[in-house]
Amino acid sequence: MELGSVVEAVSEDVGGASLDNIQSFESLCMHCGQNGTTNSFITFIPHFRKIWLSAFDCPHCGDKNNEVMFVGEIPTRCCCYTLVIPSGNPELLNRQVVKSEYAIIKIPELDFEIQSKTRCGSLSTIEGILMRAADELQALQEERRKVAPETAEAIDQFLVKLRACATGELSFTFILDDPAGNSFIENPFAPSSDPSLTIKFYDRTDEKQALLGYQVREEPHGSVGAAAGHRAIAQSNSAEIAEALLRYTAPEEVDIFPIICACGSSCETRVFKINIPYFQEAILFASTCDGCGYRSFELKAGGGIPEKGKKITLHVKNINDLSRDVIKSDTSSIEVPELDFEKLPSGTSGGAVTTIEGLVKNISESLEKLHGFTFGDSLEEDRRSKWLDFGDRLNKLLTLEKPWTLILDDPEGNSFIAPATDDLKDDKQLIYEEYERTWEQDEELGLHQMDTSSADAAYESANPSNLE
Repeated sequence: MELGSVVEAVSEDVGGASLDNIQSFESLCMHCGQNGTTNSFITFIPHFRKIWLSAFDCPHCGDKNNEVMFVGEIPTRCCCYTLVIPSGNPELLNRQVVKSEYAIIKIPELDFEIQSKTRCGSLSTIEGILMRAADELQALQEERRKVAPETAEAIDQFLVKLRACATGELSFTFILDDPAGNSFIENPFAPSSDPSLTIKFYDRTDEKQALLGYQVREEPHGSVGAAAGHRAIAQSNSAEIAEALLRYTAPEEVDIFPIICACGSSCETRVFKINIPYFQEAILFASTCDGCGYRSFELKAGGGIPEKGKKITLHVKNINDLSRDVIKSDTSSIEVPELDFEKLPSGTSGGAVTTIEGLVKNISESLEKLHGFTFGDSLEEDRRSKWLDFGDRLNKLLTLEKPWTLILDDPEGNSFIAPATDDLKDDKQLIYEEYERTWEQDEELGLHQMDTSSADAAYESANPSNLE
């Protein structure tokens, strides 16, 4: 069902979010030429972000539509949502979908694709998107029968399958790929993972950057002293994080890379290396933008990808454990069994450098920002109670009313929790385990696509004496 312009219906479908400051004005209907009513307002979609929603309703011909624009920071990465919908599960078709104007929708089983810029950003459901696509194809069928009867017959057969998908009679895969990073499919199980939904975030290429109308990144240049790098980290994250990192090692110089922020302003990324005991060489990236205020701080492990994944388990028992340094790579998941909580790698925040206490606070803040522990008055009481209870139990982790367990599972093996002793083996609360990655994990890391044959050939050519 497509969301219309009735304010009460919109309020219900966005999870009871507040609809303050609604502005209403008359607009010309493009179908009948009469005046209809447009309601526009800013609202918050649970599990997503703030949006500006404009909903039009024509009382003369019944035409309804909505348009979505996005409020806040411009995402720096692309997103791709994949939802597997088996037959006989119509409830999956009721999930909210936010589609930006740049997003592409695909159904591989039907070889069907809705191209970007076919319409403005919209707020709908899986069923609403498929039924709208079927109705738009159906609208021109009579004209097609006159000029291309064979094409019309093929489309009739396709529409039967498309409507069967829209009613839950056929199983299919719904893919939402957005280079702007502004699209979204609802996860009703949040904060837990969704077994039917896979979310991937990936870097925006120069071609996608140009497609969105942003300036393409420039070539790197220059370097500055370590003091400037220290300031850059403090500006991009916090002074405490800067001190925590630089107590391990102080870089002699910091490389500067001029970049273009997603807002279009010119800014810089400062990059340098550090060595962390019990871990490895790491590369730090710190960026700030004076244009929009965007700040980012990422840490990437240096060197090659380890042959095995790493699982780190820490039993948090005392106040000193909350001060342990933590490095969480962007491929690491976070699990707290006592809360039945697991946060899969999102790919949006990059590698994080913090403490156990800081990691828990970051989880709480990110969940509150994305999901909210309280919503509007129309939110179901059981969902409100669920969030309030989870938020309370999450905050109690820092008071150490009971011991709890933190698990970092990193298939790339680049995460780290500092031991409390000089010898890692003497720390009985901290367990490091290595494991063989599955084929799916290697595929996720892109290892199957790596081709080192040219590098091997170049090495053999440059070192013929090593050949036997």
